[in-house]
Amino acid sequence: MSGYIGGTTKNPTYREIGTGMTGHAEAIQITFDPKIVSFGELLEIFFATHDPTTLNRQGNDVGTQYRSEVFYYNDNQKELTEEYIKLMTEEKTFKNPIVTRISAASVFYEAEDYHQNYYNLNRTQSYCSYVITPKIEKLKKNFKDKLKN
Repeated sequence: MSGYIGGTTKNPTYREIGTGMTGHAEAIQITFDPKIVSFGELLEIFFATHDPTTLNRQGNDVGTQYRSEVFYYNDNQKELTEEYIKLMTEEKTFKNPIVTRISAASVFYEAEDYHQNYYNLNRTQSYCSYVITPKIEKLKKNFKDKLKN
């Protein structure tokens, strides 16, 4: 589910998020069955499909709402995230330092309807074609065994 988390404004809108004044990050909330996919596997996918080394930025999208952040729901998720980042840092997985924040999950606000399933509904838009499609292709290539057919 697409939405917003980590800020101070109650029931924020996309327009409010875009100002950078609410403190929220644009995010997705993933409900998963750990018997099928582990939290560690989700971390692997997360770090492989975005740039965790750019502060408050993803590609051409700039602002605190585009920060790299993992919101955890329990101590185990927090510890796994810390360990994963430590391992990537030690192995020098990225050329630059990882700036991903690790925070306790706060209220997650569902984004407006037009943000849900955005890529599938807007594939031909230039942003989707140039930014999202390459990430989807990378995901399919590197994690095909984790995807539904």
